[in-house]
Amino acid sequence: MNIIYNEKTKEFHLYNDDLSYILKVLQNEQIGLLYYGKKIRHRNDFSHLLDLTKRGQMTGVFKGDETFSLEYMRQEYPTYGSTDFSKGAFQIKQADGSIVTDFKYKSHDVHNGKLEINERIMPSTYVNDQQDVMTLEIQLYDSKIKSTIVLYYSIFKNLPVIAKRVKFINNGEQDIKLLQALSGVVDFDDRNFEMIQLSGAWIRERYIHKRELVPGQQGIESLRGASSAQQNPFIALQRKTCSEHTGEVYGFSLIYSGNFIADIDVNHYDRTRLKMGINPECFEWNLEKGKSFETPEMVMVYSSNGLNGMSYAFHTLFKKHLMRGEWKEKSSPILINNWEATYFDFNEDKIIQIAKEAKSLGIELFVLDDGWFGKRNDDTTSLGDWFVNANKLPNGISGLAEKIVDLGMKFGLWFEPEMVNIESELYKEHPDWVIKTPERRMSHGRNQYVLDFSNNQVVDYIYNMMAKILEKSQISYIKWDMNRNITEPYSLFLEQSKQGELFHRYILGVYSLYERLTQNFPHILFESCASGGGRFDPALLYYAPQTWTSDNTDAVERLKIQYGTSLVYPLKAMGSHVSAVPNHQVARYTPLSMRTNVAYFGTFGYELDVTSLEHKEKKAITNHIAFFKRYRKLIHSGTFYRLRSPFEDDGNKVAWQVVSLNQEKCIVGMYQTLAKPNENRDRIKLVGLDSEKEYRVSGYERTFYGDELMTVGLIMKHVFNGANMNPYTIHDEINYNGIISIGDYSSQVFVIESVNE
Repeated sequence: MNIIYNEKTKEFHLYNDDLSYILKVLQNEQIGLLYYGKKIRHRNDFSHLLDLTKRGQMTGVFKGDETFSLEYMRQEYPTYGSTDFSKGAFQIKQADGSIVTDFKYKSHDVHNGKLEINERIMPSTYVNDQQDVMTLEIQLYDSKIKSTIVLYYSIFKNLPVIAKRVKFINNGEQDIKLLQALSGVVDFDDRNFEMIQLSGAWIRERYIHKRELVPGQQGIESLRGASSAQQNPFIALQRKTCSEHTGEVYGFSLIYSGNFIADIDVNHYDRTRLKMGINPECFEWNLEKGKSFETPEMVMVYSSNGLNGMSYAFHTLFKKHLMRGEWKEKSSPILINNWEATYFDFNEDKIIQIAKEAKSLGIELFVLDDGWFGKRNDDTTSLGDWFVNANKLPNGISGLAEKIVDLGMKFGLWFEPEMVNIESELYKEHPDWVIKTPERRMSHGRNQYVLDFSNNQVVDYIYNMMAKILEKSQISYIKWDMNRNITEPYSLFLEQSKQGELFHRYILGVYSLYERLTQNFPHILFESCASGGGRFDPALLYYAPQTWTSDNTDAVERLKIQYGTSLVYPLKAMGSHVSAVPNHQVARYTPLSMRTNVAYFGTFGYELDVTSLEHKEKKAITNHIAFFKRYRKLIHSGTFYRLRSPFEDDGNKVAWQVVSLNQEKCIVGMYQTLAKPNENRDRIKLVGLDSEKEYRVSGYERTFYGDELMTVGLIMKHVFNGANMNPYTIHDEINYNGIISIGDYSSQVFVIESVNE
């Protein structure tokens, strides 16, 4: 890891063992990008990489020079309006109405370690050892408006990662307006890429979609006030020859939970510009004299080892350098949530019955979901009234928590702190605390409205109500829900000139509440929910190290959801539960073994009424929980590999695996949606093992060397051809033991361990 500045040629070379990123101060004193990709040897002059070609109808920067035009330059932080006709990274409206700026190189510094975003609460990556990162800081200055742009680049020592962010400083005498302030731009020489995005909707989040780049605009965005279930703040560009384990891919992720954009523009010379940051739509930041504005952090990953290489870098970065607190290194307890078991219809006796049965099965944490507060018997009332419903819980939350803890379990609680119902004491007292446009209709969603978190008074009020409960009760876990996106964006708190700041100020308010709660109650494990995956983004992992991956708990759908999510996010971050059948989202019947074998590859828990289960189901669950307790450290800390995709071919068979860091142990999950008659015997090629090690595989009598398992593959012992199974016992074998991979919705989990381990 190093950052070298060639003073003679004014070039910066950031590199580690995996990548090189080369910048240059251009002839017009702006910053250009010469190269980004696989590490190359350092030299004292990279200026031959600069494209200076005379072209027809070119608009030149310098009179008489027909080779230097920003239209054809690979720029580092471009802006529209001065020979560049593509959309830029920023736009500043000045007092005279102009948007044209000229930010020139002024100075730079190189720092050991990572510089914090310190003006506001804003999540970002960090390091515990400052030797793990070097940071380049480049200052650009516009003398006319007396303003500075600071570009920050942090390159990690042992990861193919560069983190970018930008700071705007107004040192002039007049206010300026930021109409656009993105976190980063990368220009590529060509368009020979496929773009990968994670898109979907509620209960089908983060499906993988790929498309070839074409001339013009393409990309993704959110304008919901949240990162959203519809589009995740991630985008990747992979070479067309790239696979899971080979080939070149560039991944980009934004550490932000609000409106974002990830935009790609392919110009008339097939050059590709990728931009990422706060969505400029509905954004206008009034930058007053002496004030500054900092963008969210954009993380860039380069992999020459395919998509799995990219995923490994993201997983490692987020686990080691983004998640915080005591739960960063610890595995989450196995929980049971009462939502699908009871919905709003519960009392203390029912909750205690479920908890007692759950404890007997080996479950470690009971989570009380929606319905415990105010007059909450359905979703029309009481959000914002965070005091207990005494009719349901006569001993209060503290009394219930004490009883759960006395059983030998931990206790968790559901909140939806950003929302309010009109039928609530909070709304009656403070109707002006809701986001709404004066004299316009208020749209509704789930009978609820969004509190104005740009108003610190609102955040303080919600914090005090939540803290009062947390201080008096033995609470170990909080499920933080968010079931409604922002409409009619307007704050009755903000003055007219700052209405364009609402969306960003809102999410800063969310971060500030998270920050206060996590700092003052550090023992509590926070899970971000947001309707199940509506805000599954890196920024919230900074506060809540796990996210409820989807409200859809159907095992078949979860194969796609968890597979897509794994492109960026580690298993440790994915909330995954075993629920009842028929499934409450798609009404599908799947075996208990299938539901369990999918849920293993996440945080693992249950969302059903365990008091209504049959004896053989309870016995199976006891065994499943014991299995997970034995291997959860491996699942949460090991290296994850995707083997078969539900998004390719017919998607009927899916496989993935986790390998321990020392390559001594491995867990493989294999899944089949629909049985096919008289198929050939299946085999799966594993990855990530030690070629020289000898392994035993659960269910197999002989041993295998790692090279055989990775080159020849693991040959399945069973195939369903209608002639080799007992029709009288097959149902129980599939449903409860999960040891034979046959039939519809079948699955197997293999444990592979080194013989010498």
